[in-house]
Amino acid sequence: VVYPWTKKYFSSFGNLSTTSTIASNDRVQAHGAKVLTAIGDALVDLPNIKQNLTDLSRLHSEILHVDPENFRLLGQCLVIVLAAKFGAKKFNADVQAAWQKLMGVIAAGLSKQYH
Repeated sequence: VVYPWTKKYFSSFGNLSTTSTIASNDRVQAHGAKVLTAIGDALVDLPNIKQNLTDLSRLHSEILHVDPENFRLLGQCLVIVLAAKFGAKKFNADVQAAWQKLMGVIAAGLSKQYH
């Protein structure tokens, strides 16, 4: 588990004690799908991406009290997963830079209600 302190946000998800229990946890998988769907939905109107993330930012800041640093960490993890999945030929330096920039914008959008 890369960032074990983040498990506190998912205490209702059941056993998250090992990598295998996390990977096979239905609630973790559903939340992952929800996160990726939210990212996809925010991308539909790219010029207004930060405004598209306002409701999620408010939820995570005012109700869930998630440390906004976790949004940056999530972005880094996603870039690593994509690089591993697609390999260096398809996920070259330019693609990586674009994804890092995008994830930075998403992290900023999700963090905006904290300021």
